[in-house]
Amino acid sequence: MVVQSLFPRLLHLPFFRKPTNTLFFLNPLNPKPALNPSSRPFTTLLRSTLVAPPSLEDDDADLLAAAVPQIPADRLFVPPETEFPTGDAAALSARVLKGSNIVLSKYARDAQVVQAEFVKSSVRTEDCPSDGLPEFALVGRSNVGKSSLLNSLVRRKRLALISKKPGKTQCINHFRINDSWHLVDLPGYGYAAAPQELRTDWTKFTKDYFLNRSTLVGVFLLIDASIPAKKIDLEYASWLGQNQVPMTLIFTKCDKRKKKKNGGKRPEENVQDFQELIRGFFETAPPWIMTSSVTNMGRDEVLLHMAQLRNYWLKH
Repeated sequence: MVVQSLFPRLLHLPFFRKPTNTLFFLNPLNPKPALNPSSRPFTTLLRSTLVAPPSLEDDDADLLAAAVPQIPADRLFVPPETEFPTGDAAALSARVLKGSNIVLSKYARDAQVVQAEFVKSSVRTEDCPSDGLPEFALVGRSNVGKSSLLNSLVRRKRLALISKKPGKTQCINHFRINDSWHLVDLPGYGYAAAPQELRTDWTKFTKDYFLNRSTLVGVFLLIDASIPAKKIDLEYASWLGQNQVPMTLIFTKCDKRKKKKNGGKRPEENVQDFQELIRGFFETAPPWIMTSSVTNMGRDEVLLHMAQLRNYWLKH
């Protein structure tokens, strides 16, 4: 019975290579894993090399998605039971969600948020709601914009409290969506000003939630795309993969433009750098989406991705 309940989660899991050392994600000597066999038929469709992004004005967030290079098919996230005509590159590329590597499947339906309400806060996994509804957890480094993204998804300005002081969320917060599934706001990590004993407790109960919550469909790991990759984010992504927890990378603050003359990288460059740092350690590319809570970029794409994972989970 346990194996059966885990099976649908593992089907869309980015399989993880066992680390060879502590900083395995920074080890350039590790051999690359084999490609995901399920994506091999598409490897000749989008074989194009990564091209340089077109020139953008620093305040032109509307053109951000166009700056993302075309994605080779072996780096796309193709959900289970998704089929395309062999050799039809246009059909495949047309199904990729804007600003992501995610291919739409037949399960992408009922994605709109009609109703959202706070349910409860818990400090133990066993205290979480027991209604059996599927759920998605949002987690990320403190001040990454987690509450802002949650509010953007449900179109409510104050559903989740946005604090000027990072580290305020200290519980597992459940929000019921459309009376049919949950969004879960988890404590932020990596905020040095929080007391050490609290940081330890947060890590313990968050990881227990990841490993033992049977209704968890997937974890959405938020990464700040306005700055270079952080070691703590790389470690968190690797831990989720190593423990076979289904993960989607959500790159936030993609509206922020940093001037090249000042040495700052654009969000799409930081997104690409982060993926390169972890790519060699996953046999299939983790799904990822670029977002901005300011412009609502990626909002519909996140909801569509959640919908197809949720509907597949419910069926199986």
